Amino acid sequence: MNEQIRAAELRVVDSDGTQLGIMSSKEALDIAVAKGLDLVMIAPNATPPVCRIMNYGKYKFEQAKKEKDQRKNQKTIELKEIRLSYNIDVHDFETKLNQAKKFIAAGNKLKVSIRFRGREMAHTALGQERMERFAENLSEIASVDRAPKLEGRNMMMFLTPKPVKPEKAKKQESEQK
Repeated sequence: MNEQIRAAELRVVDSDGTQLGIMSSKEALDIAVAKGLDLVMIAPNATPPVCRIMNYGKYKFEQAKKEKDQRKNQKTIELKEIRLSYNIDVHDFETKLNQAKKFIAAGNKLKVSIRFRGREMAHTALGQERMERFAENLSEIASVDRAPKLEGRNMMMFLTPKPVKPEKAKKQESEQK
């Protein structure tokens, strides 16, 4: 930037994007100072290096503003957990299912787990069936990221929300209102 540019010849681009041609770094700096702007090297590896006459402070401010907007628009996905039991009753199962639907609708990943205690370890197949039924009931809005797997005394399964198509999104919004 400005006096820090050491190249003898530069290709200079004006602030409005017009080419000023190839000139010495002193001439380019004089033009930039006369306009009250900065001389900034854009492509140092080109032959000759390319410099642009611009307001560097304004450029940095706009870049920071763009980055801030991008961070603001990012959606952080949380991992929510629901614990089931292999011998869960129908109503309890439906309650957990409704809670899972809320988590998925909010765009969060879902971890479904069953903990087997004591003699329950002999009935891991029943736990597997419960997990598969849970995933089947959520198959419209979520996809299985990792199938049910027994790790020690815990069986875990991960679900992720399916991408919503634009027409469905509009329909869902009108239903919520």
